[in-house]
Amino acid sequence: MVLVGDHGGILIPELDRLRQGPGRLRGIRLLHTHLNSSPLNREDIMDLVFLRLDSVCVLNLDREGRPDKLQWAHLLPSNQQSEPYLIHGPTPWDRVDFDFSKSADALEKELDRGGALLETGSGQGRGLLVNVGTAPRKELEKSLEELSDLAKTAGLEIAGSMIQRVPKVNPRFILGKGKLSELEVMALQHSASLIIFDQELTPTQLRNIASITDRKVLDRTQLILDIFAQHATSKAGKLQVEMAQLKYTLPRLIKQDRALSRLTGGIGGRGPGETKLELDRRKIRDRIKRIKDDLDSLRKHRQNTRSRRQQEGVPVISLVGYTNAGKSTLLNTLTRSNILAEDKLFATLDPTSRRLRFPRDREVILTDTVGFIKDLPQDLREAFMATLEELSQADVLVHVADASHPELEEQVRAVEKILDALDLEEKPLVLALNKWDRLSPDQSELVLNIFPEGIPISALDKSTLEPLVDILEGLI
Repeated sequence: MVLVGDHGGILIPELDRLRQGPGRLRGIRLLHTHLNSSPLNREDIMDLVFLRLDSVCVLNLDREGRPDKLQWAHLLPSNQQSEPYLIHGPTPWDRVDFDFSKSADALEKELDRGGALLETGSGQGRGLLVNVGTAPRKELEKSLEELSDLAKTAGLEIAGSMIQRVPKVNPRFILGKGKLSELEVMALQHSASLIIFDQELTPTQLRNIASITDRKVLDRTQLILDIFAQHATSKAGKLQVEMAQLKYTLPRLIKQDRALSRLTGGIGGRGPGETKLELDRRKIRDRIKRIKDDLDSLRKHRQNTRSRRQQEGVPVISLVGYTNAGKSTLLNTLTRSNILAEDKLFATLDPTSRRLRFPRDREVILTDTVGFIKDLPQDLREAFMATLEELSQADVLVHVADASHPELEEQVRAVEKILDALDLEEKPLVLALNKWDRLSPDQSELVLNIFPEGIPISALDKSTLEPLVDILEGLI
């Protein structure tokens, strides 16, 4: 099929869905003229990258307006070279000896081979992680590691990552156009179908990035919401997740015409991408209102349950802490329970309560809660207030911290900050330094110097929990 355009642009009809896979080229070669002797320019290369063209060619004209030199470029299968594309020519147009079809076929096979090397069978997709910020590079790297853990918890395969430290974040695209083109080529070379940003993207940034890439674009908040959606089991948990998702989606609705796209001079257009979710705003608001009513009913039910506990005079101890610190494992060991405890972020979303009998025949309720994480978005925190309400009724809080984590101090501070925001700073609090068995003697000494009030424990080893139980019994 040959499509002919004019000076204004070329209209590209909807393409075969097979051509929209993360490792596929578009199946289109773009040939255009420069009405002078200028070579392929930056806008031509941007079109090659963002539209995933098989190749882009420019035909120069001589002073008499006759065809002169041809120059062409195509993408490369790996980023071993300094540039992710190769430019050929200029060559006299009637002496070009290059098989464009064979070149495109060979390139797709190389891209497919590169993607196959990363295949692990998770079936959830492959993603690139991106962190853009003004903080020192070490901080950006640490934050990207946590994003990587979140992505793995969501079932994604990490194909690569990019960090860009900037003096000021680009309000339109978060990244500069040059870095965006690098990211797009990296995604093509690694057959990545998702691009995940460590920051929360504004509706404008999300819209702008989605307009120039066929990849699915997610930010940190969407990734956390996806994990919550996977792990929520109770009616309250599912309602809270749905409300947070709707609140996030409402200002970010994107309406796009999938049928046609316009390729203009430069990066103004793109090939047709995924259909974006089109939801009626009024319906979303109505649904949020219904969910709020349902959650209020569930809160009242929980309040009645807590009131009965108070009448019975049974004290409540709540486990709090950073996600994946070992709270559920500790609850299982103390109460001989078998609630879900996995080495994953946010394995626990719904509050779980079990009875615990102390050695002196004193009974308490031990409650497990959702794990905290730094920079938790406000909507998300509000949506899970029903879960965190358990904490306000607790007599004692046990802050379970992963003593072996390289960012122990930051995680402890993040939890304390959230407890302050919930007006719980006055509650009696015990710091349990979990996973103590993973520390060397030097590391143990260093941690106790930083947290002298901490109680070393190993949630998997019941014999290490006696000091913690004695302190809790004394407080009760």
